[in-house]
Amino acid sequence: MAGNVADNVTDMYASLRSNVSMLGQILGDTMRTHLGDSFLEKVEQIRKLAKDSRRGDEAAREQMLELLTALPDEELVPFAKAFNQFLNLANLSEQFHTISRNCDELVCVPDPVEQLLGRMLNGRVDQTKMLDCLKTLDIDLVLTAHPTEISRRTLIQKYAAIVDCLAEQENNQLSDRERQQINLRLRQLIAQIWHTNEIRRERPTPVDEARWGLSTIEESLWHAVPDFLRQLNDQVQERTGQQLPIDIAPVRFSSWMGGDRDGNPFVTAKVTQEVLDRNRHAAARLFLKDIVLLVGELSMEEANDELKAYTNNSCEPYRFVLRSLRQKLRDTIDYLNARIEGHNPEVDKSTLIWQERDLKAPLEMLYKSLCDCGMRLIANGLLLDILRRLACFGIHMLRLDIRQDAGRHCDVLAELTRYLGMGDFNHWDETEKQAFLLRELSNRRPLIPSNWQPSADVAEVLNTCRLIAKHPAKALGSYVISMASKPSDVLTVLLLLKETGCTHPMRVVPLFETLSDLNNAATCITDLLDIDWYRGYTKGMQEVMIGYSDSAKDAGVMAAAWAQYRAQEQLVAVCNQAGVKLTLFHGRGGSIGRGGGPAHKAILSQPPGSVDGRIRVTEQGEMIRFKFGLPKLAVQSLALYTSAVLEATLLPPPEPKQEWRNCMERIAAESVSAYRGIVREEPDFVAYFRAATPEVELGKLPLGSRPAKRRVDGGIESLRAIPWIFAWSQNRLMLPAWLGAGEALQAACQRGEMGLLQDMEREWPFFSTRISMLEMVYAKAEPNLARYYETCLVPTNLHHLGETLRQRLDLGIKVVLELTKSDTLMAHTPWNRESVKLRNPYIDPLNFLQTELLARTRKETSETPASEHVQLALMLTIAGVAAGMRNTG
Repeated sequence: MAGNVADNVTDMYASLRSNVSMLGQILGDTMRTHLGDSFLEKVEQIRKLAKDSRRGDEAAREQMLELLTALPDEELVPFAKAFNQFLNLANLSEQFHTISRNCDELVCVPDPVEQLLGRMLNGRVDQTKMLDCLKTLDIDLVLTAHPTEISRRTLIQKYAAIVDCLAEQENNQLSDRERQQINLRLRQLIAQIWHTNEIRRERPTPVDEARWGLSTIEESLWHAVPDFLRQLNDQVQERTGQQLPIDIAPVRFSSWMGGDRDGNPFVTAKVTQEVLDRNRHAAARLFLKDIVLLVGELSMEEANDELKAYTNNSCEPYRFVLRSLRQKLRDTIDYLNARIEGHNPEVDKSTLIWQERDLKAPLEMLYKSLCDCGMRLIANGLLLDILRRLACFGIHMLRLDIRQDAGRHCDVLAELTRYLGMGDFNHWDETEKQAFLLRELSNRRPLIPSNWQPSADVAEVLNTCRLIAKHPAKALGSYVISMASKPSDVLTVLLLLKETGCTHPMRVVPLFETLSDLNNAATCITDLLDIDWYRGYTKGMQEVMIGYSDSAKDAGVMAAAWAQYRAQEQLVAVCNQAGVKLTLFHGRGGSIGRGGGPAHKAILSQPPGSVDGRIRVTEQGEMIRFKFGLPKLAVQSLALYTSAVLEATLLPPPEPKQEWRNCMERIAAESVSAYRGIVREEPDFVAYFRAATPEVELGKLPLGSRPAKRRVDGGIESLRAIPWIFAWSQNRLMLPAWLGAGEALQAACQRGEMGLLQDMEREWPFFSTRISMLEMVYAKAEPNLARYYETCLVPTNLHHLGETLRQRLDLGIKVVLELTKSDTLMAHTPWNRESVKLRNPYIDPLNFLQTELLARTRKETSETPASEHVQLALMLTIAGVAAGMRNTG
């Protein structure tokens, strides 16, 4: 299975090549042991034919197809598993290569913070201003559990263990015996992976997803955060002579796992309660491990007067304090265990770590005492790491956001006003709604009668609000309102929180996610901030969420990107005018079609003034693992975010010229017209989409807890952005990530604006990032494979649409190459280009097999259902293609 990947990777990646070959060889040996030489030879033959087919050898292609279609049922699953696992191991090798000691300089760029500090402090930014900005950075990465993570948690843990082995192998001082032991461990891990079912048998619950998010923190981020802050402190101290505060936390983490109930009936108030308890339990457990270690370290006797007095002159004052904390943490864990098991034990909260200060104050006292007594070196060890973890994660680990659809809140008030004989809230106009809401927000008497028995859906919304009221503000993040469009959408949530007893001012955040909502966002926020009561509630802070997934699905990536840009500009102006600090929450996905892409570039391409030291960004699905799954990778990602936000704040991009704006307006208008002309107006589109992609079959995969559609009986418009992207990536057309863009750029060229476009690409970060993202998806698109899906799966009368789509893809590729003056896509990012090339010979056979399996399953009847082998192999091909493409949705 290892083959010779040298054809696909240049010599500069020798260590990567070596690891890919080694892991592939071990995988091949595992297959040979359990399936025999003949099976392995067939796999190798198909792999080599796929490579030859890539070079244009039609005979090789036909021979490969014959072998694939002739696979007996009992070989379908192991064949799909073989290619699937090779792609996972190739991903792993690449991931490790970026943090390897042997990493090539073209792949492993210098530390972004180090580079930025050098540029800034070379006369461009005042040192004091830079330090003040750094100390107040507020970067909130929001982990979300959308169904894009194909890999099971048990496999992810085995992959991490393989990375540990690869790191150990880089030690040049290893003895032969030690190398043999590492090789044995690798063979054991790959054998374990081979014999583990890659596909979940059941959908994960929202609690399962939340536990997956916590595992990322426990296995990686818990170690990465203090490592990153120590590195950051050293860099700042070297250049300025100043140290960072011990409680600095430029990056914090929130979560939607267990809090996002938009369209997910499985996220209930009971589920959210359990997730909040599990979050706190995980934090207590990890802090307990740290405190136990610290008890062993802080054995010294000398202390300052404050600590002596606190410990009654104990001969081991530091251990005296730490033993007390150790017991409180143990008691906290016992209490939370009982809560998670469904009990509600009575307990004296003073015996627990119940507030952040219960842990922070004693630890800070120990830190100060060590420093006062000349032991700063000791203080800046594990104790400082714990204090910085506390600053980042708190005692709740993750701040949990709540998300709900605006219509669900309106339905609560509509049912209530009907019960009270006041009419139907849903039938009132915006002026009437606002007048009612503001009157009730200022009224001290309860609005909800104690004897009212609401419907189940209404009761669930109210139970969620009551749950929020019971928990401390630091356990919770924002209350996000999806499909928000009017001030009353925000005021409605504030009234429900008031009526259910919430006393802390929770951030209530409108999410603008369709093209029309983005265009109307500034007007909505202006109207909100014009309300005196609301201005008082905000205390000078306003958060707004920008939706990338649904806006791109609504209007296409180019028009959506420009609408997002203009909405941010207008929101900045509105909040500046009102004297309010704006925090923009970017709802990005992992894939380009959902606003994804390199975070550093994305942040630096935002409008000037839109970052200003504060930003929230979703990290979705498999991107959490790719960015934060390994401690060293996580340190790199934290550095990228920190440097990007610091740079966007202190060295913002230029204001776009008016001629650039005018050009983008034309491009946006033409791209949305071209996009909707296909997706909405082409009568055959829905039928073609469902035939040419595994969209229907994806809905049956046990990937995430949330249904694929907002409405079971809905069409494309109700399909979530994730399966929409996922389906098109499976047949390799990648349509949502480019449709409309090429047509609009071509129209600009035909108007004689090529020179203008090249100026924009060279000088405007927003536009250059957009073109770079287009290059990436064009490079991943495979029109010939998409045509094969069409030939095998789509009725002949619909083939005309496929031809149209492939022509538009070709048009887009040509115009982008002309714009960038290049003969090759991604010429300026050879690492990414080679990465795509490396995978293709392994993804292609999975695609060809997938079409065969889709054809078989679609022919099944109640009398002749597809075999279990066919169904499982189909799921494995979907998982394998997702692994190869590196972003599923």
